[in-house]
Amino acid sequence: MRRIIDPRLLLGVFLVVWGILALLDVQGIISNGSGIFFGLVFGAGGLVFLYMLYNDPDSWWAAFPGFTLLGLAVSSFLPASLEAYDGLVFFLGISLAFWWVYFANRERWWAIIPAGVLLTLGVVSVLDSFSGRQTGGSFFLGLGLTFLLVTILPGGTSRSWALIPGIILLLFGALLGTPFVGITQYLWPAVLIILGVYLVFRFMRNRSSG
Repeated sequence: MRRIIDPRLLLGVFLVVWGILALLDVQGIISNGSGIFFGLVFGAGGLVFLYMLYNDPDSWWAAFPGFTLLGLAVSSFLPASLEAYDGLVFFLGISLAFWWVYFANRERWWAIIPAGVLLTLGVVSVLDSFSGRQTGGSFFLGLGLTFLLVTILPGGTSRSWALIPGIILLLFGALLGTPFVGITQYLWPAVLIILGVYLVFRFMRNRSSG
């Protein structure tokens, strides 16, 4: 019978590695010793879940802890000079999990939306760190592109409805922060009217074809 590794042994090894890295950090031989340690732990955990996913593709839920932990690992390895990219790396890890869920099965198109939103949040966090200006427009542009991808990516011909919020969000993002921002107050009523007309048109067309 195969013996299970004693958790005390694992804990002991982790503590020794952590202690060595901390000592090297104090001596100035390396920097970010604690970050490297936790990066190794997160990375190992992420690879375990991805190994489960590789052996059983139907266990698609494993993509979420797997890619998220790998994102945390990379974020932990980043030096202080690249701290501004922490948010991007973290959100990118979660976003990759949703992208994998979609590309593994195109019927799970819903995963495109959180994947695009999370990637947008990561990009916006970097822009906030470097520009120091309002990045609301960039956020809405990212959301608009996400909905366009819902339509453009394979199988999207049946999801043409996503063009409406996609175009509206792109317009909103393009106008935000410009002298024409006042126009945005009319976008919400326009969205309601366009969606209403679209639904009525679809109803009438289906009824006439039936």
